Amino acid sequence: MTEHLSQKVFPTTQLEDADGDGHNPSINPTMGEIISKRFSRRNFLQGSLAVSAIAATVSPVALMTAEQARAAGGSAFSFPEVEAGVDASHHVAEGYDADVLLRWGDALFPDSPAFDAKSQTAEAQARQFGYNNDYVGYIPLEGSAEHGLLVVNHEYTNPHLMFPGLVKVVDGKIEQGKLSKEQVDIEMAAHGGTIVEIRKVDGKWQVVPEGKFNRRITATTEMALSGPVAGHDRVKTSADASGTKVIGTLNNCAGGVTPWGTYIMAEENFHGYFSGELPADHAEAANYKRYGVPEGGYDWADYYDRFDLSKEPNEPNRFGWIVEVDVMDPTSTPKKRTALGRTKHEGAESIVAENGKVVFYLGDDERFDYVYKFVTEGIYNPDDRAANMDLLDTGTLYVAKFNEDGTMQWLPVVHGEGPLTAENGFASQADVLIETRRAGDLLGATKMDRPEDVQPNGVNGKVYVMLTNNTKRKADQVDAANPRAENAFGHIIEIAEDGGDFTATSGKWEVLLKCGDPAVAEVGATFSTETTKNGWFGMPDNCAVDSAGRLWVSTDGNNNKATGRTDGLWAVDTDGEARATSKLFFRVPVGAELCGPLFTPDDETAFVAVQHPGDGGEDWDGHGRPSYYEDLSTRWPDFKDDMPVRPSVLAITKIGGGKIAV
Repeated sequence: MTEHLSQKVFPTTQLEDADGDGHNPSINPTMGEIISKRFSRRNFLQGSLAVSAIAATVSPVALMTAEQARAAGGSAFSFPEVEAGVDASHHVAEGYDADVLLRWGDALFPDSPAFDAKSQTAEAQARQFGYNNDYVGYIPLEGSAEHGLLVVNHEYTNPHLMFPGLVKVVDGKIEQGKLSKEQVDIEMAAHGGTIVEIRKVDGKWQVVPEGKFNRRITATTEMALSGPVAGHDRVKTSADASGTKVIGTLNNCAGGVTPWGTYIMAEENFHGYFSGELPADHAEAANYKRYGVPEGGYDWADYYDRFDLSKEPNEPNRFGWIVEVDVMDPTSTPKKRTALGRTKHEGAESIVAENGKVVFYLGDDERFDYVYKFVTEGIYNPDDRAANMDLLDTGTLYVAKFNEDGTMQWLPVVHGEGPLTAENGFASQADVLIETRRAGDLLGATKMDRPEDVQPNGVNGKVYVMLTNNTKRKADQVDAANPRAENAFGHIIEIAEDGGDFTATSGKWEVLLKCGDPAVAEVGATFSTETTKNGWFGMPDNCAVDSAGRLWVSTDGNNNKATGRTDGLWAVDTDGEARATSKLFFRVPVGAELCGPLFTPDDETAFVAVQHPGDGGEDWDGHGRPSYYEDLSTRWPDFKDDMPVRPSVLAITKIGGGKIAV
């Protein structure tokens, strides 16, 4: 995830500071403090700073020398590594093709108008592929790995890259002007998600515009609130006295596909769309402060009252939810499943436990916020899709507490449990879910360093938590296992649920990787000695587990200034003697982050989403100044003078066919 740029003064890049200072006032311990205390109790710390950091955070099997790892078979991944760097295009491992499948503005229906960057309309955008593609999912049709539905989130918009004439130089400074109502309407149509039929023909993927399931979901699509919050007074507005209908979905970052084949859209940084003020004594004032509402980054409140707190004070409570879409019915009403809590959701990846319950893992992507999971009350029925369609309305939400001794607990976020009572302002489960963050504060959950994707691995039984970074970590938190003030490069945590049961309420945890350049001892990165100068990375964000159980990690925040490389997709060994070995498979053009990634069931295609390409250039010698519509750092993927940069989804396949990285 990368939060949108400021719409008032340009440029204000927020790649590193993607989520402000954090809005968690609790005294709960941070993950850095937990790691420090845990490993200071072990007597592993020996030798140099780099060696001590590795010994403190990686299991002994990951400390094998390169020779030992090679003798034991080495990495589970086989491909020629890409060279890390920064330039205007994308790069994939030798022996592979990376074909652009869908670009912003591409047609999705037979009647979709051709993309015209200089004459955009909201009506056209609603029939075209949206902006800033993030999550990518694949739902097979008739069980096929070569014919299915691609589902893609459109997280946010970059108007300075989208619209000509918006950026001007004033008194030597580059500023972004106010958007017109027409441009705001285009932004709304560019948000949401895409459902589109795709087919592999002669080894290449193609969009099927006449696909009967094709659909655009936008910021103006009608949605239903379901679960415990539906109908509550705190979600009622002048437009919806019932508290059950919401117009649109916002800032859909990562997501998921359920075992029964529905599409999950996760609402993340909804706070940026709201403007206006509440009275200090308003009943929602403390709630909104905990979520950073309002930020006022968008101009939407200038044209639509529902985004103005002074006019619709309950509207923000209708965002920050997990949205479920029935892709097999293009006329269906998407449902905001409130039982999974209200946070800045990165995604919602799921797995069926042995007892048949379905477990969803959730990250709240802000500095010092929490990791969650949701366990359905009902049992998944693989033979009756209809029986599963409301599983997400009942179940138990948990928040994670990580302990110094390497154990952890999942604490129930349930009304009446512990401090979640009327005495603390929670009159019902609806109140608990509307204020999920405050509930986590009171329960004593562990403050994390921007938890993003949380991915269960059905092959090895582990769960992987991407912690992108936390540059607000204070100097007094520096220690051998966490040896830097300002955690600029992030962690990956590995969880083992007790008994291998994904529904368990306790487990164990390890640090799989502490990211950054291992050649700089002060960074304390913990990649294995097999990892090359191209293989290390910072800022883990999204991830995927392929059918063989191998972990793939995409990143958000690598750039020439921070790392001397763009973001990309890395293959990361999690098991055996090559554990913590990482290899670069694909890299994006300047200014972009890599989202997705997603593997088809046969592991013969990897879909990746290149988001906000060209959003930057100041720190790259190839451009050396801010990038905007008239002066772009790259014109990827078309490379035409009359075409702006276009976020796109690519399909990566092995030349000649076969499984990826085998």
